[in-house]
Amino acid sequence: MNILELCSIVFLVVGAIFFLAGTIGLLRFPDVYTRLQALAKVDNLGLGFTSIGLLFQAPELIIAMKIILIWLLTLFASSTISFLIARRAMKRGVIPWRAREHGIE
Repeated sequence: MNILELCSIVFLVVGAIFFLAGTIGLLRFPDVYTRLQALAKVDNLGLGFTSIGLLFQAPELIIAMKIILIWLLTLFASSTISFLIARRAMKRGVIPWRAREHGIE
């Protein structure tokens, strides 16, 4: 195993850990707004680390450019979709969760 494969494995594992954390946040957080935060932030980091891990394995420059383009387009789409979901939730009257109202400080 050479250094490129080791770096690739490390970044892919770190990316998978971020994806797992985002999934746990999606399942555990109390409302749509905190769930969106978990998905938008943590999954973008997971995709970033996964993309970097894949860049170490790219055999050609054009493939590396495609990986970077996919990552950038996904970042843009994720932020746009998160904004639209949050705006729709606000228009429908979904009230953000408040810790103090539930006796948690």
